[in-house]
Amino acid sequence: MMGKKTNRRQDYWDDPKAPKPTNRKASASALVRDEEGRVLLLRRPDNGLWTIPTGGVKKNEMVAEAAARECKEETGIDIEVTGLVGVFSDPRHIVAYSDGEVRQPINICLHARPVGGEPAVTKEASAVEWVAADAVFSYDIHPAIRLRVEHGLSSAEPLIG
Repeated sequence: MMGKKTNRRQDYWDDPKAPKPTNRKASASALVRDEEGRVLLLRRPDNGLWTIPTGGVKKNEMVAEAAARECKEETGIDIEVTGLVGVFSDPRHIVAYSDGEVRQPINICLHARPVGGEPAVTKEASAVEWVAADAVFSYDIHPAIRLRVEHGLSSAEPLIG
């Protein structure tokens, strides 16, 4: 039996050279902060960028369930969702996959706290770190993810964009 082939991705932001989207799909992400206020970041093995746990919402799954599932799969950390960071649907964000799919994501980003598990490198994370909030932006983070994190760290009101 052959292993699953990796579907590489290329993220674009406000790039006139980005390919035209073929679909829009909902995803969930989690801005996870521990008791010390540190942010959970993971490094994507496909593009080397740092991000927060994020992934597609499956059929028959609630957004909070998707965020918790993705966080566990990507980082080894179990979470409890505590609130809404916002809805991020800016069409300037395009994700092109090596299988030909070109997605214009709609992301629901949630606040969360860890409730168990241990940080672990996975097939979706070449590194997992708890990062002080004031050091997060020294990491190489895509502008679309940066917007989610900046808003989540600076505002109590959800962003609807």
